[in-house]
Amino acid sequence: MTAYPLAGVAVLELLLALWPLFALIVAGYYLRRWDFPNEAFWPGAERLNYFILFPALLFSSLATAPLNNPALPRLALAVLLGLGIAWLALLLVRRVRGWPAGRFGAFSQGILRFNTYLGLAAVGSLFGQDGLTLAALMLALMVPTVNVLSVWSLTAERGVSARSLLLPILKNPLILACLGGALVNLGGLGLPGGSGRLLSLLAAASLPLGLL
Repeated sequence: MTAYPLAGVAVLELLLALWPLFALIVAGYYLRRWDFPNEAFWPGAERLNYFILFPALLFSSLATAPLNNPALPRLALAVLLGLGIAWLALLLVRRVRGWPAGRFGAFSQGILRFNTYLGLAAVGSLFGQDGLTLAALMLALMVPTVNVLSVWSLTAERGVSARSLLLPILKNPLILACLGGALVNLGGLGLPGGSGRLLSLLAAASLPLGLL
């Protein structure tokens, strides 16, 4: 009999943690629909977040993450297995349906790509900074893997060169931020001279703006 109250408390805590995120999404929808503050603001805000604010969040999280966390290998294995199983299932569907590369590429990107802003914001609300750090570490695996699979799915019929696979990765600011943060962490460099505080200020604006 006690399972129901406990389940109710868990659901209530989940709702309390997540409703502000969806409130921001709804607010952003109506603000953009009403062209507030103006039509040019939103594309510029999206570029600012993609190239500056969100990379700052990923870089700072990875640069200071505890890489000796015993949960990391299990999480990494689960992430890669999940992506691998999804990819094999997509290849099977393509073989059965006989889809051309263009249609298969669009379908696979719709399945494999994920809403990073909402995912990280949800993890941060539910599990705090420790959960956010682990999620950023998993993104360092997921983002390049999904990008490689997406490029391959669009160009498979034309043949795929190493250059065509690597170039989108090297141009992606999120991947570069993950790589840079991991190198700083592994090198034991830290974030000296107030740079950690600067990155924290930039990172704090990323998820709210992304949800809007």
